Amino acid sequence: MCSVRRRGRHRVTVQPSSTHTHQSKCMARTVSARGMLGKYVLAGYRLLKCHNAPMSASPKTLSPQISRRVLQIQLLTLIWMTVEATVSLGAAWQASSPALLGFGGDSAVELLSACVVLRRFYRPVDEVHAEARAARIAGGLLFVLAAFVILSSVLSLLGHIEARSSPIGIALLIVAAVVMPWLARQKRRLSAATGSAALRADSAESAVCGYLALIALLGLSINAIWGVRWADPLAALALLPLILREGWEAMKGKPCCAVD
Repeated sequence: MCSVRRRGRHRVTVQPSSTHTHQSKCMARTVSARGMLGKYVLAGYRLLKCHNAPMSASPKTLSPQISRRVLQIQLLTLIWMTVEATVSLGAAWQASSPALLGFGGDSAVELLSACVVLRRFYRPVDEVHAEARAARIAGGLLFVLAAFVILSSVLSLLGHIEARSSPIGIALLIVAAVVMPWLARQKRRLSAATGSAALRADSAESAVCGYLALIALLGLSINAIWGVRWADPLAALALLPLILREGWEAMKGKPCCAVD
């Protein structure tokens, strides 16, 4: 705002300097970005809490319709996760985006999980050991992914890597934020109908993927619109608790959302 000073009998109007105006705008953008990021993190944890609600996991006899529906959903998941992982990792490489790297890595791990569940319903035989082995591999990959996310985020925050805007990444994340929650709801209903803990774990991973898409989308959007460079690596670091949680549960061989 303008200020008025008195000099003798005269009033002098002092205009604010351009530097002061620029600093005020930067502070307003920073406060707005932090507020938006906090809201998305809170919404995501509420989503995960909903998916962790207790449910019956007793085995049930499958009808041909339910079995066919499970196979259809898992095939759709495989197709989408292949596209999602390929495009997001490619966009992460081009834009040097830690957030897209974390999202693409999680998509690749979920692709492996979807393959395990599809094989389990396509060939209904005892494959407990194969599923446990695949879960341990997926958990190890998640820990490796977490290390890469930490390294790229720290380098970006220190200024050694400059995260650039990625229109392709933003478009992909918008679609993923819509598709993944829908897939999670479908899988959760089918897990209740089939009593499958593996399918229930896969539904939780789809829900987590939708949450990761929202966080990464927020970081990329803030960077693209307001030029806030720290938003992208900060969004990537916000993904770490979920990535590490998924990795730990997989290494233990316990489905996330399982009821003890």
